[in-house]
Amino acid sequence: MSLLLDSAASRSDCRDTLGRLLDEELAALSGLERLLIAERDVLAKNESPEALESVCSHRQVRMSELLRIQDERRGLLRATGHTVDTAGIESLLRICDPQRTLPERWARCADLAARCRGLNDFNGALVASRMRRVEGMLEILTGRKRETPIYGRQGQQAWVAAGRLLAAEA
Repeated sequence: MSLLLDSAASRSDCRDTLGRLLDEELAALSGLERLLIAERDVLAKNESPEALESVCSHRQVRMSELLRIQDERRGLLRATGHTVDTAGIESLLRICDPQRTLPERWARCADLAARCRGLNDFNGALVASRMRRVEGMLEILTGRKRETPIYGRQGQQAWVAAGRLLAAEA
């Protein structure tokens, strides 16, 4: 179904839908930010794996919610003939929100998303640092170097032993 924005009613419906999506996104991003801060705290305090798993489980629920909102927003953009990018959303905002009540919410979403990205990057760096430390301790305990990581076609990480000489000629 294609939404035509040539009537005041259709622009009003579009504005209501977009406003609802932005409100849902703000709530989801705020929740995600709280969870990423909690995750950082669990990592920094070196709490139990169960505590980290609990926070990560809740974070995944928020991420699923954000993906649903993003899919719905993309559908609205497509239905109104807009590109599925920042330019498309800004164009749609100009058309369906002439009073300019929604751009401030859109800007808050962008700001929160950037803060979440920064927290997630920090948490990822903290996890990577801990993994290197644990791997170093395991090397000391076992006397063996870690195997070389590789990535498969689907982006999954696999561990393989370092190359071995199978045959040699003199």
